Order: sequence, then structure tokens, then C-alpha cells
Amino acid sequence: MATDEAVITVYWRPGCGFCSSLLRSLNRSGVPHRRVNIWDDPSAAALVRSIASGNETVPTVTVGPVSLVNPSLDGVLQAAQIHVPDAVPESWEPPQPGRIARWVASRLAGSPKGR
Repeated sequence: MATDEAVITVYWRPGCGFCSSLLRSLNRSGVPHRRVNIWDDPSAAALVRSIASGNETVPTVTVGPVSLVNPSLDGVLQAAQIHVPDAVPESWEPPQPGRIARWVASRLAGSPKGR
């Protein structure tokens, strides 16, 4: 990775179940990432507040220039696919849209005006 910006960074705090879940998922998937405990790093806590509308909501994740608040593993990997493609496991497949999303997309895509 050429720049420090092209890294997946997880801002977390001890005792946060959402943080533990995301960190376990990243580890299990083999996704390289950097962890920053916001209780040990006041500048990291300030960064999280600037991203999360003044709140210290964790996990907050940065993927290159993108910031995500309480993302899923798939959300992190979708951003990584664009900004840090080397971090995405070869076995990962993007989630497919559900039944309702497919129905809406079919209605919005190319509907003739005469209907």
C-alpha cells in the first residue's frame, strides 16, 4: 500500500460488542486492518466524533478516504474493493440484492412509457 490513507482502520473501544463482532469477522476473513482504541487515543476519539455527528460511535472504520459508522463486514469489503482491493479476500463475493430490491430495480429499469 503506497499511502497511509490506503489502509483499513477500525476505531473501537473495550467492551463494545459491535466492535468485537466486526473485529472477529475481519480476522476470520483474513482482512488486514489497523486497530485504534479511542479510549487510549484522544485524537482518534476526536476523529470518530467528527465522522459520527459528534458521537463516539464505534466501530467507526476508515477505508482509504471513506468513513463508515458501525458497518458490516460486507460494507467494509465493498469500500475496500474500490480503495484497498488487495485487502479483499479472493473468496469474498458481494452480497446480492434481495427479492424486494430486485423487484424495484426491475420496475425502474427501462419501463416503456406506454404502460
